[in-house]
Amino acid sequence: MAERVRRIVGVAAQDEALPPDAGGLLQLVARGDETAFERLYDLVSAPVFGLVRRIVRDPAQSEEVTQEVLLELWRTAARFNSERGSGMTWVMTLAHRRAVDRVRSSQSATDREDKAFRRETTRPFDEVAEQVSTRLEHEQVRRCLTSLTDLQRESVELAYYRGLTYREVSELLDTPLGTIKTRLRDGLIRLRDCLGVAR
Repeated sequence: MAERVRRIVGVAAQDEALPPDAGGLLQLVARGDETAFERLYDLVSAPVFGLVRRIVRDPAQSEEVTQEVLLELWRTAARFNSERGSGMTWVMTLAHRRAVDRVRSSQSATDREDKAFRRETTRPFDEVAEQVSTRLEHEQVRRCLTSLTDLQRESVELAYYRGLTYREVSELLDTPLGTIKTRLRDGLIRLRDCLGVAR
């Protein structure tokens, strides 16, 4: 019984010895003090979540970002400098940055998906293939494509069969834009001559 009381009193005394502010707790956390981190967690988790929630809006993502912030506090507490401001200000600045990063990341992902969707719906591959008109013309075009060099054929197929812009072809093939334009021009001239199209 006495041992249990000593343990309880010891824990209470240890908690009372901890500084009451975030700055002091961060300095102890920087030295690996888990008890100080628990106290810091209790002190900052609600304000951090409130700030993150106002920026991110989505409750589940807000919880994730709050967890990331608290984990980052444990890992980077040594970076806190009390001469530059209070511990709470440092914590909230870190939370604000994380929340803004999450919003930007989510927006970028949404923009990429929208762009891909628009490209697929405005220029579907099947629609381009149907425009080759008749089967005879299709076979003739296919035969003429085999007369191109591999590099010309690849560029022409991406630009005219997949509907990519010259710049997109350049980025996809990791080749300078000028080189792609030259390949396409030369390839189209060869196709025109092969198909017997009048100039």
